[in-house]
Amino acid sequence: MAKQNLIRLNKYLADSGLASRRKADGMIEEGIVQVNGKTVFELGLKVDPAVDRVTVRGKPVKQEQQKIYIIFNKPESVVTSMDDPMGRPKVTDFIKGLRHRVFPVGRLDWDTEGLLLLTNDGDFSQRVTHPKGEIAKTYMVKLDGKPTDQQLQKLLKGVTIPGGKVAAKHVERAKVGSSANYDWVKIVITEGKNRQVRYMFQKIGYDVKKLKRTAIGQLTLGPLKKGEYAFLDEGGIRKVFKPSKLIIFREKEKNERKDPNSKRSKAKAAGSRGTGTKRTNSRGGSGKASSSRPSGKRKSRYSR
Repeated sequence: MAKQNLIRLNKYLADSGLASRRKADGMIEEGIVQVNGKTVFELGLKVDPAVDRVTVRGKPVKQEQQKIYIIFNKPESVVTSMDDPMGRPKVTDFIKGLRHRVFPVGRLDWDTEGLLLLTNDGDFSQRVTHPKGEIAKTYMVKLDGKPTDQQLQKLLKGVTIPGGKVAAKHVERAKVGSSANYDWVKIVITEGKNRQVRYMFQKIGYDVKKLKRTAIGQLTLGPLKKGEYAFLDEGGIRKVFKPSKLIIFREKEKNERKDPNSKRSKAKAAGSRGTGTKRTNSRGGSGKASSSRPSGKRKSRYSR
């Protein structure tokens, strides 16, 4: 068996469109995967696609030749799985008639809606979901109250949730209706831990009433309605791996504040020299100094 032809078994299963690599590991541990007629449990096992016969529950597994990538607007009350023993609605109920098997890239909770990717490309799924990739995921969150600026800042500095310490890359209040009882917040994260956004807001004292993922990288839902899906072209795939524009903008602002020669820093310095409410004119009189700050409330906005 030529070594250059060997690939890990979980990658082989993922490339076949059966499941992501992580799910494939679970299938191996469960004892439902056979190689050349023998049940295997070793996660690091390698196979030769041209020689070895791989089956799952006795059914032959063949690698998909054509890779496809789907963007799906997941409704609430739908499970992100290929099957469900409880008989609940699942994402594959909305995507029928495909010639290729696909699996979800990551997951959205039962009560979370929004952007979900599906594919039969195991390498693509690994790149999107692995923490080292730091792929930005943007969410709109409806809370059961109105957090203070200090509380939102805590999300940027980092909070400890089940699974470890996490931090938002960007947080801002969003204008969605008007209520004296609750706020909508836009948040960008890169870790993607289980129920991460809900746990983060619980940590600062608020429950999430509604949660929707609106973007992965720079890929957004666009005109897709709930329950609809579309195929991604190369341009759409590239957007997944581009950093969120919110992060880019705030990083630029942060760098400008640090650079004393930037236009923003110079403008701020010039403004600080004339911040008095009165000034003396050449005739000895006084006049009101104009303020450069616009009137009205300013939307609170934060970013790491």
